Amino acid sequence: MSEPDPVSVRTRFERFPATVKGAFVIRGEDSDPHQVVVKRGSVVRLPGSPGPALPLQPVTVDVPPHRDVYVPFELATSDLDPGWYAFEIEMDVDGSPQRMVGDRRFAIAWPRGTVRTGTVKVDRTARLGKGQVVLDRLQLAADATTIRFSVQPPEPVGIRLDVGRTRKDVLAVDVDQETGEGTAVAYPLHRSDRTVRVEFQIGRGRSGERADLTVQLP
Repeated sequence: MSEPDPVSVRTRFERFPATVKGAFVIRGEDSDPHQVVVKRGSVVRLPGSPGPALPLQPVTVDVPPHRDVYVPFELATSDLDPGWYAFEIEMDVDGSPQRMVGDRRFAIAWPRGTVRTGTVKVDRTARLGKGQVVLDRLQLAADATTIRFSVQPPEPVGIRLDVGRTRKDVLAVDVDQETGEGTAVAYPLHRSDRTVRVEFQIGRGRSGERADLTVQLP
């Protein structure tokens, strides 16, 4: 079993029309105090593309056991493209380099009227390995596409979402290991999109099993 990280990082922030104001919350996770040198903060376009640096000055802080230390930041959002973002921090913990992404994310809205909204009922089944997957529905919102599905027998799955030759970024996939009910969250679909292909995968690499379903959009 791997040792837990000596410190954790969360993010707390508020959205304003042209800025995001908040702080990195660095918490000591063991019984020892730690010296943390905060070197750099940045915004990351999810699921992982690097973004601009935060106007954050390097600072050294002492993190007591099981206590929070706040390092404030502010980000101007007017130059960010539509998408989902999180905050990343680079620091030395007792001299050891660390890079961590905060736990919260935020969206920069797509232009009004350019994305699809509503619910698309699918209710189709495909064979997946020795079991099956049921694609129940797509919930289309202005900032995200939510995919509702179930997999039997219950097990973790990967999801890929393609519209023509364009792949939509998938932000999160969660499967209940008791019921097999699953939810995936991806980038929104545009009004010009006519079909979407949802691919499910169990296992990794070439040995993984795949199933895909193509959905016609109304």
